[in-house]
Amino acid sequence: MLQIYEMPLARMMGVTFTHADPDRVTATMVVRPDLCTLFERIHGGTVMALADSVGAAATIINLPKGATTTTIESKTNFTASAKQGTTVTAEATPVHKGGRTQVWTTRITNEEGRLIAQVTQTQLVMES
Repeated sequence: MLQIYEMPLARMMGVTFTHADPDRVTATMVVRPDLCTLFERIHGGTVMALADSVGAAATIINLPKGATTTTIESKTNFTASAKQGTTVTAEATPVHKGGRTQVWTTRITNEEGRLIAQVTQTQLVMES
């Protein structure tokens, strides 16, 4: 079931999906040097790309047959950081699962369970 989440960017970033059901998707990722900014800390764009990938995967699970999706809005609140070489975890849960849009909140935490960021994204459901 998790093979459907072979998204090119997520694969390049080293994202590993660990759980997927209609109400929760989780993934982990090691904070590599090429995903960092100064001071060997995870880059904000990396955090946002991880959350977008996990939220999109959650939407895909809930799409009607033949539909596709794209992100139409995303809001990120950064609260902490993660060090290079550590593993971060992303967990997406639904806020709204409608016929035209879905809204997901993804919490990204470090190895100690500290919140790094909370991302809320809106996905457009596009019928074929």
